[in-house]
Amino acid sequence: MDENFNYLPYQVVGSNSASPRMFLSKYAKRWPWFLLSVGLMLVGAYVFLLQQQPIYKIQASLLIQDETKVNGQDNLLKEFEVTTPRKVIENEVEILRSFPLMDRVVEKLHLDAQYYLTSMFGKHEIYDTSPIELLVEQAKPELYKKPLELFLASNKVVKINGVAYPLNQSIQTPYGRLRIVTRDQVNDTIRSLSVQVAKRSSVVDDYIKRLKAAPVTKATSVIQLSLEDAVPQKGEAILDQLIEEYNRMAILNKNKVATNALKFIEGRLYIISGELTNVEQSLESYKATQGITDLSTQGESFLKTAQENDALLNQVNVQLAAINDLQAYVNNQSNKQGSAPATVGLNDPTLITLINKMVQLQAQRDQLERTTSEDSPLLQTLDSQIKVTKSNMAENISLMKTMLLSSQQQYLNKNKILEGEIRTLPQKERSLMDITRQQSIKNNLYTYLLQKREETAVALASVANDSRTINPAQSSEKPVKPIKSMVYMLFIFLGILLPIAGIAGHDALNDRIIRRTDVEEATQIPIIGELVKKQQSGSVVITPNTQSVIAEQIRTLRADLQLIRNDSEESQVLLFTSSISGEGKSFISLNLGMSLALVDKKTVILEMDLRMPKIHKVFDIDNNRGICDYLRNEATLDDILAPVPGCPNYYIIPSGTQTGNPSELLSSPRLKQLIHELRESFDYILIDTPPVGLVSDARLISPLADATFFIVRHDLTPKNHLKMLEKLYHEKRFQRLNIILNAIDNDASYHYSSSYKYSYGYGQMSRKS
Repeated sequence: MDENFNYLPYQVVGSNSASPRMFLSKYAKRWPWFLLSVGLMLVGAYVFLLQQQPIYKIQASLLIQDETKVNGQDNLLKEFEVTTPRKVIENEVEILRSFPLMDRVVEKLHLDAQYYLTSMFGKHEIYDTSPIELLVEQAKPELYKKPLELFLASNKVVKINGVAYPLNQSIQTPYGRLRIVTRDQVNDTIRSLSVQVAKRSSVVDDYIKRLKAAPVTKATSVIQLSLEDAVPQKGEAILDQLIEEYNRMAILNKNKVATNALKFIEGRLYIISGELTNVEQSLESYKATQGITDLSTQGESFLKTAQENDALLNQVNVQLAAINDLQAYVNNQSNKQGSAPATVGLNDPTLITLINKMVQLQAQRDQLERTTSEDSPLLQTLDSQIKVTKSNMAENISLMKTMLLSSQQQYLNKNKILEGEIRTLPQKERSLMDITRQQSIKNNLYTYLLQKREETAVALASVANDSRTINPAQSSEKPVKPIKSMVYMLFIFLGILLPIAGIAGHDALNDRIIRRTDVEEATQIPIIGELVKKQQSGSVVITPNTQSVIAEQIRTLRADLQLIRNDSEESQVLLFTSSISGEGKSFISLNLGMSLALVDKKTVILEMDLRMPKIHKVFDIDNNRGICDYLRNEATLDDILAPVPGCPNYYIIPSGTQTGNPSELLSSPRLKQLIHELRESFDYILIDTPPVGLVSDARLISPLADATFFIVRHDLTPKNHLKMLEKLYHEKRFQRLNIILNAIDNDASYHYSSSYKYSYGYGQMSRKS
């Protein structure tokens, strides 16, 4: 009679709330890995910090003052405006970070050469403690490619990359013409050092990028300068020199304007002085020849009014002369720096601001032109700014010139009216008045120019810095980089991350069964039992008094055999197989057989893994006669059946002497006869077969079995073998196929949950005769 059975759905009841704990437990059990990794990373952090040169932060504060308020010149030079108007802090910040200014700092301090001392922990830069200074007179490209290794052999000889050269002399080397001068006497403290020479333009760009300049607050005119450098003394020298060059450049720019104005006044004074002398001589001659001693009251009144009008006209003419000079200066299209234009008599603050901006831009261009080519982007940017500034000046000059010409015409018209009134006077008085008027005009103009000359001389002599250093350059006591605590935390984090990445990567690349869910997701075959990894030695783990976990799991498996029996009164044939060798099918079959024998179930185990028999060795039973002999009809059942020593009701049939192909022997009709004979005498017949994924032996035996147990070993069975197993299950190649998970590592992450419950049920679908 043939029977077909269908398994009820396999149910898994799990709690997702415990998943994070289970996930973390996978890593927690490998805590020695984390401890070792963190320890190594801490050592690595310590070595890393020893190799890193500390970086210090250097700061300085600069107060930008309003010069007119500081010098009290609101009234003194209000009309002349030699000094600049109120400064814009943002403009001063840009000037402090300008290329020409930093270029002068690099040139003065010789920052294009960096000196390093080499130790077992790497290279560390030095500055003022270097015993020598390298001066580049003419460089070759090889000079910038790699550091120069210097060894001070004596006070007179230095070796550059092994070649000796004299000190304090101009020397010709493969790197160009150099000069190495000594700062101190050579001693044993520092004899060898490395010198890295870089192009000055690249050094300037580097320091400009590292320099930070910003107002402290929006309400103040204090600029804070900060720079980070490995050598505090070097950073302090850079900021101090930068402030000094900034002040020097500001004074030079103001002196240019005042000096040119003074030259303009001197030239005008020379001309007016000659004209005044001639007028006075004419007046003296006229009075002597005509015998005139006094003018009438009306003549004096006309003369006084005319003098006042002429004084105003002279001022307008002076301003127009200055405007014409400015216009000629603006119309000059050349970007070459020339003399700064004079601003005598001009009091427009917008125009004065533009003039000073133009002077500063031209000074910057002149400095930059010395170190860069005409195609330099910085030079082109300055040219563009100069062009825009000239355009703005031209518009302002045009407007101002129009206003001055209008005023000049008004004064000239008034002069014509006065001259008409003067003609009504007697001839002598009129002639005398003309001469006196000319004398007064020249005298007033001469006095005005003398006053301006004194004011300009005073302004030139009293030019002071627009800034005041509040806090000189000072470095921080502790380095700002690297931050030791941050480095240690980063390395500790890496120490924790590396084992996690290693474990996760191993799991991702591992193609073996790791978790129960790997089996459940790949196949619908029921999992009838789970066995933990064996801890004790030996193949037999179950005895009458054994209380281990694996022994209890085997007893549970023994109890579950009742669920797959055909008939409680008939014997049961159980087949054990796997996909590959080493998954534990022999271990499980012999221990399950031992467990059945302990409950008075007469049990026999057949060693049908004819190619690699192992079970007879466990019980130390002779293998001279066995299954192979029976299948060849060379022995009877009584000849091959052997009791297991020390265990009543437990018998073994070894494999016997093997000859020929085992598959042909298993195809013999005597195999079915053997199973039939064993059914009559035993309650359970356990068949240990070869792996089904390697040979076909298990498939030949499967029709004789009542149930099949497929062994899946944790972290050994490949996942892709489950596809083959699922195919065998759907094709019903094995009777009542079940899975036993073997050698499970006692790890909660295997389950992904701490509350798995298993239920197995089997229902009889149909029975056919």
